[in-house]
Amino acid sequence: MRGLRETLKIPIAVKLSHFFSAIANFAGKLDASGASALVLFNRFYQPDLDIEELEVVPSLALSHPNELLVRLHWVAIIHGHIKADMAITGGVHSAQDVLKSMMVGARVAMMTSALLQNGVDHLDTVYAGIIYWMQEHEYESIAQMCGSMSQRNVPTPPPTNEPTT
Repeated sequence: MRGLRETLKIPIAVKLSHFFSAIANFAGKLDASGASALVLFNRFYQPDLDIEELEVVPSLALSHPNELLVRLHWVAIIHGHIKADMAITGGVHSAQDVLKSMMVGARVAMMTSALLQNGVDHLDTVYAGIIYWMQEHEYESIAQMCGSMSQRNVPTPPPTNEPTT
């Protein structure tokens, strides 16, 4: 990563899988190596096999909102321990999901599956929901809420099996 960072002048985002062990430690090492952003967690394309035709066939499995929890968990743990921005991908389908993502410390919430399922106009609904919630709870900006529910900022964070970096 360091050689890449020295060569490139553009930001470098690294997509991580939730299959890594010691995720917080690995995130710290990527940050120290010059990653500009971390994307938690990449969903790998998994083609299927047609055993009658003996060929590989495309298989698109869209995310579901229940996938968001593991992403929220790890971003909440890592937030404040690294300089790199974090993005959540997978499980973000609603305004509430975007707000939760920001509150644990993500700077980006990716919602491709929700847009494929609901169309681009779904962004209007999500945006309106975010604005409504922010007004109701007296938030002036997303930056104000970013990381407010991270492990470092909640009074009694839930226990985790992995030490933070």
